Amino acid sequence: MPSSSSRDEAAEKVNILVVDDLPEKHVVFTTILEELGQNIVSARSGQEALKFILEMEFAVILLDVNMPDIDGLETASLIRQYKKSAQTPIVFITAYVDELQARRGYALGAVDYIPSPVVPEVLRSKVRVFVELFRMNRQLQKQAAQREELARSEAARTAAEAASERADFLAEASQVLSRSLNLDDTIAAVLGLCVPALADRAILGIPDKEGGVRRLEMHPAPRADDPEVFTPELRGAADEVIREKQLKVWRKGDGRAAAICPLTAGDEIRGALALLGPESRFDATRLALIREFTGRASIAMENARLYSAVQEADRRKNEFLAMLAHELRNPLAPIRNAVHILASAESLPPKLGWARDVIGRQADHMARLIDDLLDVSRIVQGKVAVKPEVLQLAALIERSVEASSPRLGGREQVLDVVLPPEPVELDGDPDRLSQVLSNLVNNASKFSPPRSRIRLEATFEGGELQIAVQDEGAGIEPEFLPHMFDLFAQADQSLDRSQGGLGIGLTLVKHLVELHGGRVWATSEGLGKGSRVTVALPARIGTQSTGTAPVVTPRPAATRGLASRILVVDDLAASAETLMTLLEMEGFEVKVAHEGQAALALAREFRPHVVLLDIGLPGMNGFEVAHGLRAQPESRDALLIALTGYGEAESRSRSAQAGFDFHMVKPADVNLLLTMIADPNEARKAVATA
Repeated sequence: MPSSSSRDEAAEKVNILVVDDLPEKHVVFTTILEELGQNIVSARSGQEALKFILEMEFAVILLDVNMPDIDGLETASLIRQYKKSAQTPIVFITAYVDELQARRGYALGAVDYIPSPVVPEVLRSKVRVFVELFRMNRQLQKQAAQREELARSEAARTAAEAASERADFLAEASQVLSRSLNLDDTIAAVLGLCVPALADRAILGIPDKEGGVRRLEMHPAPRADDPEVFTPELRGAADEVIREKQLKVWRKGDGRAAAICPLTAGDEIRGALALLGPESRFDATRLALIREFTGRASIAMENARLYSAVQEADRRKNEFLAMLAHELRNPLAPIRNAVHILASAESLPPKLGWARDVIGRQADHMARLIDDLLDVSRIVQGKVAVKPEVLQLAALIERSVEASSPRLGGREQVLDVVLPPEPVELDGDPDRLSQVLSNLVNNASKFSPPRSRIRLEATFEGGELQIAVQDEGAGIEPEFLPHMFDLFAQADQSLDRSQGGLGIGLTLVKHLVELHGGRVWATSEGLGKGSRVTVALPARIGTQSTGTAPVVTPRPAATRGLASRILVVDDLAASAETLMTLLEMEGFEVKVAHEGQAALALAREFRPHVVLLDIGLPGMNGFEVAHGLRAQPESRDALLIALTGYGEAESRSRSAQAGFDFHMVKPADVNLLLTMIADPNEARKAVATA
């Protein structure tokens, strides 16, 4: 019969700390976790959480990453500074985490990340594990204390040394297991920690869905002359452990034994760990240590498995985005070509002219959305690099305003630009910083009423340039301000989605500004009171006057005679036909091919000066066709332009290797394309000197 102390211990509730600034989140977590029958303590900020930690002991801390006063990562760092909470498991709750944030969290001692909104069953299962581990650890501590009180001084000293060794072992285990999120490395770390600290040999098995063994790892690895280690009897005992989800000691009968523990993730069995050694080695104390170690090993392996799954999902997502961009850009190309053809017409009825302008603006808008979506994907992967050069503030502002002028003009809005009296210069990528400022002005325009005023004001002080965009628009709720720059975050979640957009523009702004060593923030007095977004960048006093206008070099007109024969290769008939019509209107002789072999044959007969070649062709792809064109004398010296929906870095690199002179992403800038094909030699020189 269990003793009264054991019953009291089992009945005693443990503390679970939930830290989140949103009251509704506390209601959700309390509802989910009340089934565990434990004491749920709620903290509304990092400061309040630290106060509770000084007063109470917790089995686990559920910590929101995004909080207004002290965010979750800073709170976790402070928690780890207290000896009392240095080893308390911390589980981060977050709606979005990138790889850098995850690494920082695990470096601070986080044991898990749970995506928000949470799945109740998953949250309960994970918290239940920590509650059981906490109780087990507390029971071990109480038992050690009792032994210390009853034993003589030498026995007490021995027990203390053993407890210290166990604590050191578990601390080392936590550190080693958190070093990598690679599954192979984690398995190797688990086996390496077991031998010789816990057993003479360790075997880790991962079952497949059919009940077989999908993976079996052993340390140390058996030699060729060793007897069979993973015997049918041991396999049967491991199967029983997996079915019952309970630790089992399997005794061989010759003084040898195996402690077999299930590796779990919530209620799911992920595998089994068998520790082999002398039977006398597996006493109650050692088994308790094995249980605690196995719990930590289970968490580490599950984290590694989930991380691997996230990486695979991220890879598939990026492949999908690249393909999606290609498929969306293909139909945009003939649309833009058709708009240019209509723009070249001498006269159009007013309604047709209006329709042409609408189609052109919407095609440009679609192209920008596609580019933004791919930019976010590349930034999250750390694949976006900026190319800094010395920029004059006035020229940067003028370039950004020019890009936003059509949107402002369409809504009859006025943009007031205020620059500092002294000339200011900064180091930055002109394309990316123009993208940042244009996004902010476009955002202000979108959320402001027609005929309103928008203010772009730049100030310089103490080596820092601040550029603020202030509008008179819809304003921002205080609750949404901390999430302004989160990926896909949008304040407008109504069914009509009157403002549209993907919710990625400000995420792009934040990442691009940080790549330049700057910062960005937003303020608003509330709904209907407008908003102000400020970008801060390192800068310095320049040498040019702010009144100096940048020199604009006019684009040369297409010169006939330098290039007259053009071969268009595209499997999309609409794209090829509209491009052919456009070029013929400019006075070029044009031939069209829809696949690779036909293009090579036509090039031998036609001897083109310029080849506009799609990459995604049936049969031979564009890279193979480019190699073929460079190999035959009739097209070896032709200006070869990749005109394609694939715009990622890998495709651009392969284009250069295949012999392309230029890589242009659909829908291409028609004026730029005409300038290039008008004089191939000048186009090549421009690239060579860039």
